[in-house]
Amino acid sequence: MASRWYEQRKYDLTVAALPEPRYRSAFEPACSVGELTARLAERCDALPACDRVGSAVASAARRTAHLPQVAVRQLTLPDQWPDGTFDLIVLSELLYYFDTPDLTRLLDRAVESLEPGGTLVTVHWNHPVEEHLRTGADLALILSGIPELALLADHREDDFVLQVFCRAQADGSRPASPAAREGLV
Repeated sequence: MASRWYEQRKYDLTVAALPEPRYRSAFEPACSVGELTARLAERCDALPACDRVGSAVASAARRTAHLPQVAVRQLTLPDQWPDGTFDLIVLSELLYYFDTPDLTRLLDRAVESLEPGGTLVTVHWNHPVEEHLRTGADLALILSGIPELALLADHREDDFVLQVFCRAQADGSRPASPAAREGLV
């Protein structure tokens, strides 16, 4: 429930972990009722978001109706994916629902549509749940094996794992950190 301090804090930490002050085009699959979507929108010029559940899509659309940069629609992942590329993709409370073949397809689609130098954020509950095939820690191991992604931040708590990755630049180099971009290191 989004009114819980746990959820509010997790959303705030997720947005605070973003390495860029602004994103041109972000994508939030599994947006649920749009709580995180509204926070992300403050930092995005365009933010398509989706969920597979129609009632969640309707709630998210109502919650973000005043945000012209947000477009919410119903999609079923990994089969459906929006066209275009993104400089931010946020996979929150999603990946542990997929079996290995579908998880691989979803992650392949995410990496393929993430622009060089783009940011991928993952946030997942880290306790066993009957309908979850993995925990946040399990997913962290899988994500660490994707060669196109470099880990920028790794925040782990008993309850969740929050990771921020960047896709390599077109020349294969790792994007500069926020401090490096500002000449601090």
